[in-house]
Amino acid sequence: MIDLGLKASTSASQIKDRLQYHPDVFEFFTDENDFTTEGLKRLAYDIEWVKSEATDKIVFHHPMKYRGTATEIIAPERRCPSLYAFVEQSALDLLQLADDHEVQVLIHGAYARQTQHFIEMYASFAEAEAAAFARLDHFQELGGRHVMFENSISQLFAYGLPADEEKIKEHHYRLAFDTSHCFIKVKGNNNALMTSLNNLKDQIVHYHLVDSLGQKHDSLPVGQGNINWQEVVPLLNPQATNIFEIQLANEDDAAEQVASYQYLKELEF
Repeated sequence: MIDLGLKASTSASQIKDRLQYHPDVFEFFTDENDFTTEGLKRLAYDIEWVKSEATDKIVFHHPMKYRGTATEIIAPERRCPSLYAFVEQSALDLLQLADDHEVQVLIHGAYARQTQHFIEMYASFAEAEAAAFARLDHFQELGGRHVMFENSISQLFAYGLPADEEKIKEHHYRLAFDTSHCFIKVKGNNNALMTSLNNLKDQIVHYHLVDSLGQKHDSLPVGQGNINWQEVVPLLNPQATNIFEIQLANEDDAAEQVASYQYLKELEF
């Protein structure tokens, strides 16, 4: 059930490091510099590079920031025209690559640190939430089977609370599930994490398997936090892919990601 899923930036040194392990899944962490004409050509080249040496299960993570600001999908066009335009165009660029090369695109439903700032640009939280779903619906319509949406630890698009999950399920999104984000959202409650994994299982197509102490965004290697992995593994959707989105001591060395995979392989039944 568990894939050797590795994550890298578009740096050649990071890609080479990951490819030496012949991963089952490869996730690219893009940034705003990848969305120039030359950058997009390089992304297309990188797809074929990874396919030729390792796997065709490739995910592109939508960039997290633009000019130092989080790429929150609720950023309103009227008040944040440049940010809005970048979020839109970068998503369109990735979705075009996904369609051309049969790969996947991951977009965050929200983040955390700056989310409240953007929520306050709306008359109410309900209005901000409606704007988030409208934007995700837009990307879902454009991306179809090539796009998925990841959970946050903010008020918007988070997993862990049944009422919020029911709203998400109504949209029939293809979901990416970050275990650490959910665990933090439920304040380190393993029972709530298991309930969420089970509730959303049929719509989950990709996992970020990451440990946490459940207090803040710490991105720990699997087995070094408080998540009960013995209970998590049987609840994973066997049709979904996964990567290990671990904070690395050296970004050019995927050692902690590989160690997390090895830890979980020992738990498989």
